[in-house]
Amino acid sequence: MKILSIIFTFLLSVQTYAQSNFQNFLQRLNSATTSTEKNAVIDSFLTFARTQGIPFIENNTANFIYRGNATGVNIASDFNGWSPTAHPMIKIDSTNFFYLSKSFEINARLDYKFVINGSNWILDPENPNQISGGFGPNSELAMPAYVQPWEIKYKSNIKHGKVIQKNIFSNNLNATYQIQIYLPPDYDSNSTGYPTVYFQDGAEYISLASAVNILDNLLDSNKIEPLIGVFVKPNNRNEEYAFSKRNQYRLFFVNELVPYIDSTYRTIKSASKRLIIGDSYGGNISALISYNHAEIFGNCGLHSAAFQPNNYEAYNLILQGQKKEIKFVSIWGSYESLFTNMRDFRDSCIKKGYEFIALEFPEGHSWGLWRATIDIILENIFPSQNTHNKEIEGKNYFKLFQNYPNPFNSSTNLSFILSKPTSIKIKLINILGQEIATLTDQRYEEGIHTISFDTNNYNLSSGILFFKLESKDHREVQKGIYLK
Repeated sequence: MKILSIIFTFLLSVQTYAQSNFQNFLQRLNSATTSTEKNAVIDSFLTFARTQGIPFIENNTANFIYRGNATGVNIASDFNGWSPTAHPMIKIDSTNFFYLSKSFEINARLDYKFVINGSNWILDPENPNQISGGFGPNSELAMPAYVQPWEIKYKSNIKHGKVIQKNIFSNNLNATYQIQIYLPPDYDSNSTGYPTVYFQDGAEYISLASAVNILDNLLDSNKIEPLIGVFVKPNNRNEEYAFSKRNQYRLFFVNELVPYIDSTYRTIKSASKRLIIGDSYGGNISALISYNHAEIFGNCGLHSAAFQPNNYEAYNLILQGQKKEIKFVSIWGSYESLFTNMRDFRDSCIKKGYEFIALEFPEGHSWGLWRATIDIILENIFPSQNTHNKEIEGKNYFKLFQNYPNPFNSSTNLSFILSKPTSIKIKLINILGQEIATLTDQRYEEGIHTISFDTNNYNLSSGILFFKLESKDHREVQKGIYLK
């Protein structure tokens, strides 16, 4: 009867859990005196928690939960460098219930696994949300303000491009490479020339990042201009992207692959209409190729570029060498070990005069981050001219991007794009709609611009803030999160 009473009392309090703290449950659990009573409380809580989602998230705290026979359970994740010992879960005495509570940014997204008894790596059995990675699937923690990427989903009711598989032999490397070429919808029905995007780790950009779906969806939504995608699969990734074969691979790209694509398909043969994209070491080789051959690749997309090989060869080459006509779009996660390096690279490139768009997200070194930000790179390099004409009817085209980092503390950056010279204001607004500050009020030339906002000059409270861009004919707002 006492057990039933505990369950009944717990169920009566279930309605408060959405607003209460996970500690309320732990207090009830610790107040139970027997194993049977404790397990009854756990059963009742899990019944409710499963309706809300596990990990059980309250505000900015994620409560990881594991129930099973084990001597020890750890969490390996983006937030601890995938260490199998850094974050041991707490075990409740006389039960097989383990938990760990940890705070994250409200828009964080991270991969993780449980490590049972020091060696058995498993997915979270209570979490159905998984994401594919280079070493198999991981469980996904998505905090409440994280927005899942709509553009990765396959849509049956839109036009689809065509993917052609080819093999190309490289004399530079004495090897054959598998490539897949994406041709946009209506390619066969016109004589138009197209920009070209070259992807390192091409097979993974298709299978793990859903790049073909992204291209189809962005084109259907008029967010990018029609383009050709070239997805290249490496044979020896580390050596070709970072070490002994990097120079032969670079020459294969510019002397063999690009000429083949240009001679076979209707490409626009201009550096400003070619983009090279790579992830991790793929970012390293993309930077090496674009800098050494800026006359071929005038645009470079970096997904968490790993610049450390060969004593930071690519990094130093770009920052210490002659400035080239290259536009960079760089994206990385604040839970990556390389984030300070990428911040320094961003700041130094901007100081050197490069056109450089950079976005930092509270995520790790993973395909979850990269697949959700391909659209940002493409929209910044090849925005749809059709969308401009349709939306503005001869007026200026604007785009205010999400501030980065976000959430932020001491400072954050805002980037925006203009299709012609315009006078604009960007104002900081609090959640009550009150104007706090004018961050800029001046005329800008066409193109992409970035301004910084230093919070030290203002007495701000933690919470939601709004950045409002205004001009004579346009207004646009982005939401930011300030954590004091």
